[in-house]
This record gives sequence, C-alpha cells and structure tokens, in this order.
Amino acid sequence: MTSQANAKNPDVLVIGGGNAALCAALMAAEAGASVLMLEAAPREWRGGNSGHTRNLRCMHDAPQDVLVEAYPEEEYWQDLLKVTGGITNEKLARLVIRASSTCRDWMRKHGVHFQPPLSGTLHVARTNAFFMGGGKALVNAYYRSAEKLGVQIRYNAPVDKLDIQEGRFVAAYVGGERITAKTCVLAAGGFESNREWLREAWGQNERGEWPADNFLIRGTQYNQGVLLKHLLAQGADSIGDPTQAHMVAIDARAPLYDGGICTRIDCVSLGVVVNRDGQRFYDEGEDFWPKRYAIWGRLVAQQPGQIGYSIIDAKAIGRFMPPVFAGVQANTLPELAQKLGLPADTFMKTLNDYNHACRIGTFDHTRLDDCHTEGVTPAKTHWARTIDTGPFYGYALRPGITFTYLGLKTDDTAAVRFNDIPSDNLFVAGEMMSGNVLGKGYTAGVGMSIGTAFGRIAGTQAAHAALLTKGARHANA
Repeated sequence: MTSQANAKNPDVLVIGGGNAALCAALMAAEAGASVLMLEAAPREWRGGNSGHTRNLRCMHDAPQDVLVEAYPEEEYWQDLLKVTGGITNEKLARLVIRASSTCRDWMRKHGVHFQPPLSGTLHVARTNAFFMGGGKALVNAYYRSAEKLGVQIRYNAPVDKLDIQEGRFVAAYVGGERITAKTCVLAAGGFESNREWLREAWGQNERGEWPADNFLIRGTQYNQGVLLKHLLAQGADSIGDPTQAHMVAIDARAPLYDGGICTRIDCVSLGVVVNRDGQRFYDEGEDFWPKRYAIWGRLVAQQPGQIGYSIIDAKAIGRFMPPVFAGVQANTLPELAQKLGLPADTFMKTLNDYNHACRIGTFDHTRLDDCHTEGVTPAKTHWARTIDTGPFYGYALRPGITFTYLGLKTDDTAAVRFNDIPSDNLFVAGEMMSGNVLGKGYTAGVGMSIGTAFGRIAGTQAAHAALLTKGARHANA
C-alpha cells in the first residue's frame, strides 16, 4: 500500500469519485505514481452519477463478445454529430470513439463484467456494452482494484478551492486542510445539484417562471460545481452553454436526487406527449429512443409549469421498459384527461386531430417505419398509431438533469487551459470537460465513453508529469 507520507503529499491527486476519477486513479497507479483520491460523498454514496449508469457506447468493426454486428467509427461519429447539431470538437469526439473500441479488456482487468443487453425498446445490442450489475457494480469493482493498487481514498472530503499559480496546480483545500501533490486530476462532476447555479443559468421565462425550480436531479446531490466555478473564476478556459445538459423527461413523482434509471419513462415514441394545456409540442417519433430520449427533458422544461404528460393506449403495453411507478389509468380519454387534471376539451381536440392525421403503414418499433401523420402540427414522423384502444395511460413528466455540459476546455492531453495555454500539471476528465464533446444533446452510453477515455488519458498524463518532476528532483539532488 502507498505510505501515509505519500498520502499526504502524493504524486497524483485525483479530485472526484466517479468513473472518470477512478479511471484516472487506476491509470496513474499502474504507471507507478502514488495516488490520493478525494471523494466528496460518504462511502455509501461514492461513485457519483456513475452508480446510475448501465452501459458504454462502443465502436466496433465486427461482432465482439457482448456486441452484435458492427458499429464503425463513422456511424458513431454521425450519430454524435446529429444529436449535438455539430456543436462538438471532432478531434476529441473521434478520440473518444476510438478509445471506446479498446477499453473493455482494461475494464475487465479491473473487475468489470459485461452482459448481453436486456430486451426492451432501447435497441442498443449493436452499439452499447452493458455492465453486469450496472454502474454500482462497476464503481465497486474499480474501488476494489484501486485499493489493491495502493490508491489512498478519502471520503467526506469535498474540495473547496485550489491553489493555482501561473496555470500550475500547487495545492487543494478540504476545509482548512491543505493537500499538496505534484499533479492533479479534476473529475468532480458538473453543477447539476446546485439549484442556485441552475436558477442563474436558466433565469426567468416569459411566463414569469423560474424553470430550474421544477427540475429533478437524476443523480448525486454532491455535484455542486464548487471546483468548476472556482476554476472559471481563476481564469481557466471554459466551454459549453450553462443551460445545456443531459436532461431527460422523467416521472414527475421521482425523488429530488438519485432517482436514476428507474425514473425513466420510455413510452414517448409509442404515443403522444401533451403539455398542461393539453397540446402536443414536438415530434414524438423523430428518431430511435437512444438517440432522442435526452432531448425531452429540455422540451418539457420549455413548457408551462415545466410539466408534460406521456399518453399511450393498450396497444403500447409490452413494447417499452415498464416504469417503476404505475401510470394513471382510465377507460376513456376524457376520463384520463380528468384524472390528469388536463383541460378535457383541448385534450380531446389534440387527440382527435392526431388520430385523424395518422397514416398507418407497417408498424415496426425496431426501425424507422412508415407510420406517420399528415396535416397536423407537430408531425409524428414514425410509429404513429391511433390512440383509441382502452385502457389508456398517462405519465406526468418533469425535466430530470443527469449532468451539465458547461466545463473546462481541454485538448487530447486532458490538460486544463489558461488563456489557451495548457497546464503542465492540472488535468480534467468526465463531466467537468464533457462539453468539449457534447455541446448539446445526448446518445445513450456516450457519457461513460467520454469519462473512460479522458479519465485514462488524464491519469496517464498526470502520472507522467509527476514522475518526470520526481526524476528531475532526484537528478538534481
């Protein structure tokens, strides 16, 4: 194990406790550096948002273990380009894509197991490798491996500020305690749990509402963005829009924090979504759910009261992952409107207009089929079927933030930059830099791809810089 002396003055300090931080710590330790990890959460809540993850989006040119068919680099890139609307750094995005094809053996070496994906409507057997036991099992495996490699881990250790001099890391502060290290990796997450910052970013809308007041946080309550705000105030180069995030429409009954995957409502593409005025507001059949599910939180956030309602009929049952909480059920559509507290006249006009507009061809939820609407706005471009078979179901939706995209600008070395000059001993990984790749939008599993790729790069770079420093000092001794 690493000595206590090294724990107080390690070669590499890793700030954070999720996937990116763990990948950095493991790589640095494997490179021969002494490593100290500071996790803000208590041990039982360690791992941040990574504990809620399920899979990793992986490039592959041919079938590989748990992945079927092929998912080549160019297709992965085009998927990312589409969901981000081009707001991405192609060089860094392709770096992540290529890294996703080769990281699984390394992950297995550190105790991560993969399984074939579960059936359902996500259709990701070709693109995503699922973790056996989910993200919590992955996090626990990495912590076990880190401890075996001698990584010192401290819980309940939120870092308040950093001592940075001329773009170089000098020390970190946990309360009044000063911790020095030769190099540092920042992997402390976004600011999605900081309600005041969200409120500031989203502001007040034309209806006089503060949208952020109605947001739910899908993951950890410990991602307050303290270090991100601190670094930006110290002149670190930033990237990203503070209102952009991985934001999903989730069950309105979800808890404020840590609802995770079980709060997802996956039937949007099988029915229609209306706002509190009973009106549709977006194409529910635009694309496959893994590519489009993460736009719906933002769409709901823009609606009155930041609430929406997913409406389906009996034909949709069995075609999507069942939510944890049962939907509101009714035998007729007017009864459903009444139970949901929606204006019945507007609701029925919306549903009747939609039903009359449906042009049903060959329904197939596994492909972009020819079932669409004509003469109604917004259109539903695929999987449009009439909602006419009772019982009917409704699910109230709220915006659920997974992580924010405002972060620190970096390059392929994962170095933090000040006035466009890369630091030689301060690196960043995970949510704190995801905005370099994700300007907006999301596609399933890419967050873990970014965290894994840049966590490994940051850990390697930090260890290399630390050991170079140590070697220079020994040579001069």
